[in-house]
Amino acid sequence: MPPVHPEPADAAARRSVPPIVCYRVEQLPPYDAAFYGQVRRHMHKVSEVRVAPRDAGTFEVPAGHLFRICSVEGPQVGDLNLWNAHDLNERFFSGKTRQLHATHVSTGDRLWSSLPWLRPLATITHDTLDWYGFDADGAGVHDVIGTRCDPYTNHRLNGVDYHHCCHSNLTRALVQSRGLSLAEAECHVHDVLNVFMCTGFSHGSHQYFMKASPVRPGDFIEFFAETDLLGALSACPGGDCGSSHSDDTTPCHPLLVEIYRPDPVTLKGWQGATPSGYDGSHGLAAHPA
Repeated sequence: MPPVHPEPADAAARRSVPPIVCYRVEQLPPYDAAFYGQVRRHMHKVSEVRVAPRDAGTFEVPAGHLFRICSVEGPQVGDLNLWNAHDLNERFFSGKTRQLHATHVSTGDRLWSSLPWLRPLATITHDTLDWYGFDADGAGVHDVIGTRCDPYTNHRLNGVDYHHCCHSNLTRALVQSRGLSLAEAECHVHDVLNVFMCTGFSHGSHQYFMKASPVRPGDFIEFFAETDLLGALSACPGGDCGSSHSDDTTPCHPLLVEIYRPDPVTLKGWQGATPSGYDGSHGLAAHPA
């Protein structure tokens, strides 16, 4: 809607104040390119999971191992959930990851976990789409802006039940892998890393938009597990997200998750990520343990 209030006399001055980056991330431990590079040079594949189009699969990655999400047959976007393999309450926190890094992530960025833990679950160690940057529309690849497509929004907008939205795919995968009830599993599905998805905000309306992903077979994004991980990946029903999603008409392709074990020698001195050191009292003199 157009504004209903007139600009004040000092409108220009109010708008011209300088922006300030919210978090001083230089206080975080820097990305150790030499360490991760050495780990990558001495690793070998130990397993893989193929994720069918319009479906999801789960995988486990021990701390100190790596995993890749790979394009194998055609341009395809994936929605990624990550949890602490031993406690599903600790899960990927897309909003805090966005605030600590940017709207789109790539090599050197970390995927942070939810409060109260707030620690890196995984570090991105390689990204074959890092060349893309940001295009003239303001779009980039691998976003932590959008939520997963879901059947509730789809029903509200289109009036139909569709069971292969990423939210439903991830829920089914978690039910099947952990033996949870539908209600239990759905509560653990969370906002995603939109792997390979090309997105931004329009210059005019500032609405979230998607465009055809630049991913091609052979492209991959790679992560180092900073703790024991359970992952779930959905091969989005939107395919490359260049037209529509939440239907069975868009061409879709499988995705491949590869798990790699490094030479233990390359991990000498490495320690897994630890939770935030905050005492958890929230200003109360006495608080439950």
